[in-house]
Amino acid sequence: MANMEELTARQRAYFRSGATGSMAFRKECLQKLRRAIRKYEGEILQALKKDLNKAEFEGYVTEISGVLQEIGFMLAHMDKLLKPRRVSTPLVHFPAVSRVYREPYGRVLIMAPWNYPFLLSMTPLVGAVACGNCAVVKPSNYAPATSAVIRKIVAAVFDSAHVAVMEGGREVNQNLLDQKFDLIFFTGSPAVGRVVMEKAAKHLTPVVLELGGKSPCIVDETADLKLAGRRIAWGKCLNAGQTCVAPDYLLVHRSVREQLLREIEGSVTGFFGEHTEQSPEFPKIINRKHFERLRGLMGTGRIIFGGGCLEGENKIGFTLMDGVSWENPVMKEEIFGPILPVIEYENLDEILAVITSRPKPLALYLFTRSKAVEHKVIGGVSYGGGCVNDTIVHLSTTRMGFGGVGESGMGCYHGAESIRTFSHSKSILKKSNLVDLPLRYPPYKDHLKLVKKIMK
Repeated sequence: MANMEELTARQRAYFRSGATGSMAFRKECLQKLRRAIRKYEGEILQALKKDLNKAEFEGYVTEISGVLQEIGFMLAHMDKLLKPRRVSTPLVHFPAVSRVYREPYGRVLIMAPWNYPFLLSMTPLVGAVACGNCAVVKPSNYAPATSAVIRKIVAAVFDSAHVAVMEGGREVNQNLLDQKFDLIFFTGSPAVGRVVMEKAAKHLTPVVLELGGKSPCIVDETADLKLAGRRIAWGKCLNAGQTCVAPDYLLVHRSVREQLLREIEGSVTGFFGEHTEQSPEFPKIINRKHFERLRGLMGTGRIIFGGGCLEGENKIGFTLMDGVSWENPVMKEEIFGPILPVIEYENLDEILAVITSRPKPLALYLFTRSKAVEHKVIGGVSYGGGCVNDTIVHLSTTRMGFGGVGESGMGCYHGAESIRTFSHSKSILKKSNLVDLPLRYPPYKDHLKLVKKIMK
C-alpha cells in the first residue's frame, strides 16, 4: 500500500511538471514503445502460448498487430486530433472567438483482462500516452507470463513516474481502486465492472467500462451458408471462444438450419481436425475454474458436435449444442468458451423482440442478403457494434470506435475515439476587450425583446 501511495505522489508530481505536455515527447514515447514491441515480439508470442496456447499466427494477428496499428494511427493523426479546434460563436457573444482544447486527465488506471492480455493492456495505454496522461497498467493475474513481458516492455520504455505496471491478484486490484485516479479504464466482466464503478464513485472518477454479454449471431434464409459457416466457426474458435465479442449463441432460420450446421462442422474440422481439443493450434481455457464452469454448461443441453475435453491441458473442443431454450443455463450467462448453442426460429420479429428484452449485447452478427433485414436489425436493436456477413472483425480497425452500451459497457476507444476517451474537451470563449455590449447588464428595461430577436 505504501508503494502505491508513493507511486501516486510521483506520478502526480511528474504530470504537474508538464513533462507529458509536449507533443514531441508523446510521439517519442510511442516510437520507443513500437520499437520495444518489435524487439520483444518473440517473448510476447511465447508468453501468449504459455498462458493461452495461442499459435504464433493467432497471437500476432489478434494481439500484437492491433497495438502496432494503434501506435501507427496515433503517430500519423494525433497532431490533428489534439490540435485546438475553432468553432463558431453565437452572435449574442460578438465579438469573440471560441475554441475547443483537448487536455489530458492526469493519472489513468488501466485494468486489463486475461483473454487478450497484451492487446487489451497496451491498446488503451497507447491512447493514454498520446493524450499526455500518466498511467498505471494492471495486467491480469490469470495471464502471468504475458503480464511479466508487459512489465518488462513498459520498464524499458517509460519512467515509472510516467507509466508503471502493477502486478498481483485481487488485493492489488482493491488497493488500486482505493487510490484516487483521474480516469479508470476497465475491461472485464459486468460483475467486476459494477465493483469498479462503485469504487470510482467515491472519488467521482470517470470510468470507461469495456464489458461483455451474450452476443447473438443471426442467420436468415437468404444467407450465403458456406461463407456464414466458415466465418461463424472462425469467430467462435478464435481464442477458444474466450473473446468478449465472440458469437455467444446462434439464431438460425429453420429452413437453413441443417445446412448451416453442416457448414460450421465442416469448417471447424477443416481448421483443426475432427477433435479440435487435440489440435496444437487450438487455444486452451485459461484455468481450471473456467474449464469446470464450461464443462458444467455443456451438460445443460444436447451436444450435436464436438464436446471433447483434455483435462490435463484445460482444453475444450468446439461444441455445438442443441435442445436449448432461452431459459437454459447456457443462455443465462456469457459463455466465454468454445460452446455454441443453437436456437432455430421462423419469425425474425419474434427473436428480435427477445433480444431487445434482454441486456444490450456488446456485439451482434447478422448473415443475410436482404437489405430490408439488415436495416431492420441494425435500426431495431441496440448493441455495441458488430458485422453483417462476418464476425469479430469490426473491432480490428482504427477507423471506428469499439465499445459497449448498457450492461455491455460505456465509452469506447480505438483510433480517434481513444483521443476522445483519454482527453478532456475544454471549451474556451475569448471575448474582445474592445466592445462590451450593455445588453446583458441590469437594469434590463426592454432588453428581453431584443435578446429574443438575437437568440432565435
